[in-house]
Amino acid sequence: MYATRRKICTALMMLPLTLAAGAQANAKTDAWPERPITMIVPFPPGGPTDLIARVIAKQLSEQVGQAVVVDNRGGANGTIGMTAAANAKADGYTLLYNTSSIALSPNLYSKLAFDPTKDFDAVTSTAVIPMVLLVHPSVPVDNVQQFIDYAKKKPGELSYGSAGAGNVTHLSAFLFNQSTGIEAEHIPYRGSAPAMTDLVGGQVQFMTNTLNDSLPYIHEKRLKALAITSAKRSDTLPDVPTVAESAVSGFDMGAWQGIVVPAGTPPAIVARLNTEVRAALKSQTILDQLAAQGAQPLGSSAEEYDAYIHSEIKRWGDVITAAGVKLD
Repeated sequence: MYATRRKICTALMMLPLTLAAGAQANAKTDAWPERPITMIVPFPPGGPTDLIARVIAKQLSEQVGQAVVVDNRGGANGTIGMTAAANAKADGYTLLYNTSSIALSPNLYSKLAFDPTKDFDAVTSTAVIPMVLLVHPSVPVDNVQQFIDYAKKKPGELSYGSAGAGNVTHLSAFLFNQSTGIEAEHIPYRGSAPAMTDLVGGQVQFMTNTLNDSLPYIHEKRLKALAITSAKRSDTLPDVPTVAESAVSGFDMGAWQGIVVPAGTPPAIVARLNTEVRAALKSQTILDQLAAQGAQPLGSSAEEYDAYIHSEIKRWGDVITAAGVKLD
């Protein structure tokens, strides 16, 4: 009985401290953000992911009254930047601007320094970018079927670039080749920008790349756009057919993006971030800039985005297993 009384007394004495700690934590959450926020982009500057991340970061900065600083940490198919974000303090001051690589990596690598299903809390989806099949102007074709016929006459002679082995730009081209019977050499780069540089220079002959990163080269006629790899045509290039309608029924490859934070970030901050990012995606400034890049805005609840990431991990697991792609 006396022991029970002592426990009750101890609990009562500790109650003010517990309440004070809770109040302090709530005060910090309510005051967020009190200083600049870092948005880690796990790809090099100037690439398709970086382009949209910076647009969103700028709008978010204006809304929350603090700078949102983009920190590019490219390399290893995005895993370097993702690892840095997973190890960051879960206080709402580090965001990860993620791509489908968050779903690809656990299927491509047997050992990762992070677990995307445990080390991150989802905030929201942001945008999806159609992808496009590009060829160098020296390739004497004007449509997908002509390209397939041309490539089949030169087995192993053509090469295609990508933003890195296992990147969606690699896998979409790989699956296109596999679906059409094309044999070509894969040349991986450290990001989309250097891959596009070599494609324009003729060092590689073709590539599947995100539309926003490709538009300047298409408009300037430095590259030829043969087909959209996503399920539907793009409003930005309405005359360019899809791979599905041209050659491979059901072919559908797009590049989706979103924002996650280190696991354990206070739910109130996650909720505030979700609200702010979704509001940013509805701003006319963002809508105009996304449209100019051929990207489509998304936006979802944190729960919906979490479920989507899990479903994509499974989807890409099936695709990568079928393709036999492994990076270690």
